Amino acid sequence: MARNKYPEVTVEKILEVSQRLFMEKGYDNTTIQDIVNELGGLTKGAIYHHFKSKEEIINALGEKLFFDNNPFVTVQKQKHLNGLQKMREVIKLNHADIERTEIGKQSIPLLKNPRLLAELADTNRRLIAPLWLQLIQEGIEDGSIQTKYAKELSELLPLLTNFWLLPSVYPATQEELLSKFAFVKYFLDSMNLPIIDDEIFGIVKNYLEHLNVGE
Repeated sequence: MARNKYPEVTVEKILEVSQRLFMEKGYDNTTIQDIVNELGGLTKGAIYHHFKSKEEIINALGEKLFFDNNPFVTVQKQKHLNGLQKMREVIKLNHADIERTEIGKQSIPLLKNPRLLAELADTNRRLIAPLWLQLIQEGIEDGSIQTKYAKELSELLPLLTNFWLLPSVYPATQEELLSKFAFVKYFLDSMNLPIIDDEIFGIVKNYLEHLNVGE
């Protein structure tokens, strides 16, 4: 196996520096050279050895922020909650993570890139949907959820929230986004998966209202 050409530059360090710069300057205003300069003035090759583009960096950063503070792992430690309550708590924890939320917002326009969109779809299918399925099945077992479509809904949840509600994938005004989210609530309620209560509706509504979308 070939040795790392840049052993002094780790992926973790690149992501740490990139996260700070994206938060301070914004994704669009941060260049690869800015990141290089914060890593000790090394050449761009030091970064390109690990990441082919700035888009790959923010994509990897989003995944790292999620799995470093995985809300699904957190809720499984809360034994006093039933399956439905755990699903609601996942949503609240996800939106309470300010850094992850901000990186997520900055990533939205990038999903016009078919390759990044395909990577997100694959991550949702392989990693996120099974986590939702585990909680839905737990809710069915403890009686807090009565749906007959556990697997189907576990796969559909990421599609609705991570694709259909993204204005870069399905262009929409803020008013249209709020209408679509109201539909998501209605649909999930009709499928006996009432995870969007008044508190969560307010949290997500506030998030959608502060997205920069074209009117």
